Amino acid sequence: MAFDLELLAIFDEIYKTGNVTRAAANLGLPQSTVSVGLGRLREHFNDRLFSRTAKGMLPTPRAQNAIGDVRAALQALQHALADQPAFDPAASEREFRICMTDISEVVLLPRLLNHVRDVGPGIRLAISKISPDSPLELADGSVDLAVGFMPHLEAGFYQQVLFDQHFVCLAAANHPRVGAELHSEDLRREAHIRVLTSGTGHAIVDKVLAAEGIERRFALKLPSFLGVARIVAQTELLAIVPFRYAAEVAASEAVRALPVPVELPPFQVKQHWHERYHADVSNRWLRQTVASLFLS
Repeated sequence: MAFDLELLAIFDEIYKTGNVTRAAANLGLPQSTVSVGLGRLREHFNDRLFSRTAKGMLPTPRAQNAIGDVRAALQALQHALADQPAFDPAASEREFRICMTDISEVVLLPRLLNHVRDVGPGIRLAISKISPDSPLELADGSVDLAVGFMPHLEAGFYQQVLFDQHFVCLAAANHPRVGAELHSEDLRREAHIRVLTSGTGHAIVDKVLAAEGIERRFALKLPSFLGVARIVAQTELLAIVPFRYAAEVAASEAVRALPVPVELPPFQVKQHWHERYHADVSNRWLRQTVASLFLS
């Protein structure tokens, strides 16, 4: 037999007041509803629960034994239905799990870390790479947020554009054959680095260059972008990379960022989260923090 949670409130109020009429008034219910509710409670518990006496409706031993559990259940229900408390980063020791590209590790992560250190010194970040498993990880909560290029997400996800990216070609500052301007012939002649990673929009590059009849020769394949700038600076290899990455590494490595002679479509870097966590106060704080730092 189904049990109406409203019956718990009726049980508790009759126990407190010892009077069906006052219990109904306190609950804002018709007296008939409370009377029917008491009848259902008696049926559920297989006990009278409250007996009419000169001192009012007094609880039976069965009711006395049950009242603690009834009130605990009511309190748990009220807690579950209450508004979520505001997230306080200064007092939090939460670990946020973010998946991102290795380019974002270079371009975005240091700034995010410095901000979190200032506003929430107890907060920790756990970073993983965007992969084909990232949508499932966002859905099951093993990852809180994804930052990068994820064009094939299905229904159930929210996303927010942070900034636009376009591609440039990275070459050593002292490259012997590449001058101040990059030409299509340079792309065909020189050896290149291919980075085997997802979430960076590089499939766009391959498709457009192939359509233009430019076939690149890859002398090196890498699993990430983390070592690309140092390798380009110390060799004659070229690498087509997102502009923000090139601008970041050019400050510390002897490299040049050159416009690509073929028009490559831009792409958008977004933050992505699952609808299950859209209203979660800590997840919302993380998203708002990322947006405040990188939205342009």
